[in-house]
Amino acid sequence: MKVIRSSTIKGAIAAPPSKSATIRVIAASLLASGRSEIRNLSICDDALAALGIVETLGAEVHIDGDHVFITGREGIKKEHLKGRTIRCCESGLCIRMFTPVAGLVDEELVIEGSGSLLSRPMRMVEGLKDLGAQCETANGFPPVRIKGGINGGTLHLNGSESSQFLTGLLMALPLCSKDSVIEVSDLKSGSYVEMTVSILKEFGIGLSHDRYMRRFDVPGNQTYRPCVCTIEGDWSGASFMLVAGAIAGSVKVKGLAIGSSQADKAIAEVLEQAGAKVDIGNGCVSVEKDRLKGFRFDATNCPDLFPPLVALAASCEGKSTILGAERLKYKESNRALALASEFAKLGIEVLLSGDSMEVKGGRIEGATVSTHNDHRIAMACAVAALNCHGEVAIDNPACVFKSYPSFFEDLEVLSKVT
Repeated sequence: MKVIRSSTIKGAIAAPPSKSATIRVIAASLLASGRSEIRNLSICDDALAALGIVETLGAEVHIDGDHVFITGREGIKKEHLKGRTIRCCESGLCIRMFTPVAGLVDEELVIEGSGSLLSRPMRMVEGLKDLGAQCETANGFPPVRIKGGINGGTLHLNGSESSQFLTGLLMALPLCSKDSVIEVSDLKSGSYVEMTVSILKEFGIGLSHDRYMRRFDVPGNQTYRPCVCTIEGDWSGASFMLVAGAIAGSVKVKGLAIGSSQADKAIAEVLEQAGAKVDIGNGCVSVEKDRLKGFRFDATNCPDLFPPLVALAASCEGKSTILGAERLKYKESNRALALASEFAKLGIEVLLSGDSMEVKGGRIEGATVSTHNDHRIAMACAVAALNCHGEVAIDNPACVFKSYPSFFEDLEVLSKVT
């Protein structure tokens, strides 16, 4: 258990490294021929899973503090495999992204997950059959069995569930013998695809897409070049600290790029809308508490903002409405139901209606809450607890290691118990 009491927030911290960027750079480094260096590496559980995967697929990995050196072998070759089972732990990005990558090798591989990942949809990867691979799921869920190699071509993809499989295709297809076309309908979280395209460019990979990301043209027979990358700060993790400053004092988070392709940078816009004082400049975002009012925001393309936004809304006057709740069903928990359940324990009413979530701000009471083994539920409850009457006990606080291992330490640095 972790106990959080009413506290005043004041001070400065560095944003955690971006998990999303870390995992994408790890994958690109596997596919390059030579040694890549990743600086400011996230050491969260999902990133560690990605490092284990690239080792299994034949890369050499050397970790030195927050630096990692990855030596790839220009794609994936059967003779370099160190196993036939790829373990993704609970990382949705890993299993959806590395499945097309694994399809590059002419060998049967099994791609496994654990915990909540076993209930996350994977039917979309069966589309790899159209590109020359043998690929099957367990009735649309993990594990995945795949035997390559994919050789390029045309694929039609529905992007409504996740953009992560599209990211994997964009990683793998440049190494295929044929040029490829991906036609995408109903793409969500397109900014994460922009992140992928930007990282691929750093590794020497070229591709093109139309303005609305409905068509991607990917030339084949390309070569990844090794790269030195510095991972940017993570807006997803930092959003919890920014909300903490807005509801309980003031905070400065360093290492956040407002020009980032991360969708969760929208947190700054919502904080201003709610009435907090926000200042952005020189790679820092500062937030100061002021009178907070209810807000309305569409989080369809940044669903990871739901938990910090619910924590924010709990301390706002009146009602807040957050749209995009349908995208929360297949996270580490059914995140919409988990937020409604746990915030009810804190005395905050969260109403769900189709794609909409309504939060009524009010008095936050002490309680014992469940994380549902979901890192973002744990962080949301901890931040809301800064304004509680009494204390909030959070079970399984270690689940934050999935994305933000130092979350509770950073929160302690900023907190002064009132």
